[in-house]
Amino acid sequence: MAGRIRSWIGKLFGHGATVIPVVRLQGVIAADTRPGRLNIAGVAPLLKRAFDMKAAPVVAIIVNSPGGSAVQSRLISKRIRDLAEETGKKVIVFVEDAAASGGYFIAVGADEIIADPSSIVGSIGVISAGFGFVEAIEKLGVTRRVYTAGKNKSTLDPFLPEKREDVDRLNAFALDVHHVFIDHVKTRRAGKLTAPDDELFTGQWWSALSGLRLGLIDGLGDIHQTLRERYGADVQLKAIEPKRPLFALPRFGLSAAAAGSATGEVLASIEDRALWSRFGL
Repeated sequence: MAGRIRSWIGKLFGHGATVIPVVRLQGVIAADTRPGRLNIAGVAPLLKRAFDMKAAPVVAIIVNSPGGSAVQSRLISKRIRDLAEETGKKVIVFVEDAAASGGYFIAVGADEIIADPSSIVGSIGVISAGFGFVEAIEKLGVTRRVYTAGKNKSTLDPFLPEKREDVDRLNAFALDVHHVFIDHVKTRRAGKLTAPDDELFTGQWWSALSGLRLGLIDGLGDIHQTLRERYGADVQLKAIEPKRPLFALPRFGLSAAAAGSATGEVLASIEDRALWSRFGL
């Protein structure tokens, strides 16, 4: 009887079971700190806490992102690798709906990528989009006045006619960023990719079933089944989440700053929705 009680207490507090930290990276990748955004400032403390769990044999990371900032994607992926090398821990990424574009850049930082068969992976490319309002302001009788020091400061101004040299400059920049992405994938997936560059690096995305065939991921499955098969049925997953403030004072009404923030969040939500909708999500 006493043995059963000790066993029950041990299971309750995790004694004897393998505990694996899980970091969830979900959302659009961007430098700003609005809710639902992924960036190095918000992610780095979570990764540090996960890798600091010395008894954990592996760090699990859930990725669910349609992409976003190329810089933030690289910084997060690099931080994963730096911590893995410092601690000697293996990293497994589990893809949910999507690890696309910057989301896939982050996923490639892992030692192993596991995805649901219907997950979206890939989209190894760079995109820049905007609008032109030249004809609209002409119809409204509005004259655009721009004064710059430096002939290229008004590059791709949406209210001025598009210039060929501006487009060429933007394309050259996009190619540089694309090469960084390609080099990262080739380095991290060396010996695993099974298709030529002109198939893998066009910006195309695939289901995980096809991604497995192309060598973009390592296996199909989900986090619970995979970790139980590898570390035992009693494995415990410990979610590493942002720390919440100890005290939060109630507030009533909206200040001008809060109203502006709310507007910004609405616009960010529209932008995020557009990124997800590119993949039918």
